[in-house]
Amino acid sequence: MRSRIFFKTLAAFVLVIAAATLTLDISIRRAWEESLYSEIERSLREKTLMFAGSVQADSQHAVQKTTAETAKAADARATVIDSTGRVLADSEADPAHMENHSTRPEFAEALRGRVGISTRGSHTIGIDFLYIAAPVNGGAVRLAYPLQSIAATTRKIRRTLLFSSILAILLAMLLAAIAAQSITRRLQSIVRFAETVAEGDLSARLDERSSDEIAQVAKVLDATAHKLEESFAAVETSRRELEAVLNGMQEAVIAVGADTRVKWANQRMERLLGVRQDSALVETVRDPELLATVRTAMTTRAVCSARATSIVPGRMFQVTAAPMPAGGAVAVLHDLTDIERVEKTRRDFIANVSHELRTPLTSIQGYAETLLDGPPESGSREFLEIIRKNAARMTRLTEDLLVLARVESGEQHFDLKPLAPSELLRDAQQNFSETGASAVLLEIDDRSTRLVGVDRDAIFQVFTNLIDNALKYAASGGRIVIGARDVEAGVEFFVRDFGPGISSEHLSRLFERFYRVDTARSRESGGTGLGLAIAKHIVLAHGGTIRVESELHHGSTFAFMLRTAEATAHA
Repeated sequence: MRSRIFFKTLAAFVLVIAAATLTLDISIRRAWEESLYSEIERSLREKTLMFAGSVQADSQHAVQKTTAETAKAADARATVIDSTGRVLADSEADPAHMENHSTRPEFAEALRGRVGISTRGSHTIGIDFLYIAAPVNGGAVRLAYPLQSIAATTRKIRRTLLFSSILAILLAMLLAAIAAQSITRRLQSIVRFAETVAEGDLSARLDERSSDEIAQVAKVLDATAHKLEESFAAVETSRRELEAVLNGMQEAVIAVGADTRVKWANQRMERLLGVRQDSALVETVRDPELLATVRTAMTTRAVCSARATSIVPGRMFQVTAAPMPAGGAVAVLHDLTDIERVEKTRRDFIANVSHELRTPLTSIQGYAETLLDGPPESGSREFLEIIRKNAARMTRLTEDLLVLARVESGEQHFDLKPLAPSELLRDAQQNFSETGASAVLLEIDDRSTRLVGVDRDAIFQVFTNLIDNALKYAASGGRIVIGARDVEAGVEFFVRDFGPGISSEHLSRLFERFYRVDTARSRESGGTGLGLAIAKHIVLAHGGTIRVESELHHGSTFAFMLRTAEATAHA
């Protein structure tokens, strides 16, 4: 690389020097030749005019003698012609044997009374001459200067310029080599610095004391390396802090790259599965739910959740996978074993207690009704009626608790079949008519065109609970509207009343067990406080959602969404 930088720099310098020298050589030589030619022309013109003056003034000597003396003095060929172009005298040839010169350009111009100038080869001698002719009485005179002397002088000058140019090029090349070597050394220093930084040593620095452009580049690179060192130090500190936080978590965390190989795992995950870095995830984790969740997060670029039961035998985990910006995904495993155990214990307790209470409550209610059917006794009938009502309420409560426990635990089997929403709405309307609530009008608003995959009896119970709730708390509205409409995720059913509405602080807790907006009114109506909770869990078991919208003095709307039959079949 040193040779490439040095020779490229040197070649650039040499090309610049050669081009400058060649341009200078051509321009100087051309200017010198033009200057020399102009000087010879000016001098020859003056000598020609002097020659013309001598011919006109010296009538005592022969023309041939004057011509010879002038030629010798001017170091040029001298010629005299008359007005017809006949040569009267010539310093280098016999006039008698010379052709007529009236057509020569310079003589033609002189015979018209002006100084004539021409450059051409001589027919007599065969070399190039500079001809200058001047008019005289009865003809013209001319001096001819041989241009071969200019060519000889030019060749000598060319040799001198060539020698000087070569000497200048050699000297310039020496200086260029020194400069190229200096630039190369500085560039190599920058390259070594860049290689050191690229290898990860961000503490490297450049010692550049100059102030030219290369020094400026070096200073910028040095400042960049300093900032990178500070940034990487901050990143490393953040990484260590994050690693400490993740290692301190009770949840197991694992990160995989786009190639599904393990990039990192916290200590909890390492203890749980013995994960090795850079190993394939499928070789470390055999649970299909975890693998499917990670693949889904990587494919859809969305957060996904699932429950995994075969990661560790006898333990259950909630798996949440999220995509990473650079590809791959990170998965968090939350151990649900203890929570599920406690929840199962709670459900079993409620189911067992409810089951055990059914028999004595039925007996109490039966005996109370038997006594009420007998002859009235003073003061006892009122107490017997209270016993019967409370026994009936406790019976309903135990039945609702059993239903809720079965739905929550997944023990209740739902027979999902494709049904038209209109059938579910008609079932709810028919049941409402049979209850005899003639003071309230029930309307149907069916705008759905899809089939839903549902358990008919379970959804019937949802509608029953929601309509009973509307009757208990919103009968003052005079009417209830039930209906269905198509939405993007499936079909949304709703029960709308026009009663007093519900305050916003109660909305988030309406579907909790035993939660009542108006406790006294609920007890008077015989409610158990479990109807909305049962409706919620039935809808969730169908893969749907349930919500409530309400505003004081403007009624309430309970809506639940169920999936279409096609979506249910593919689930």
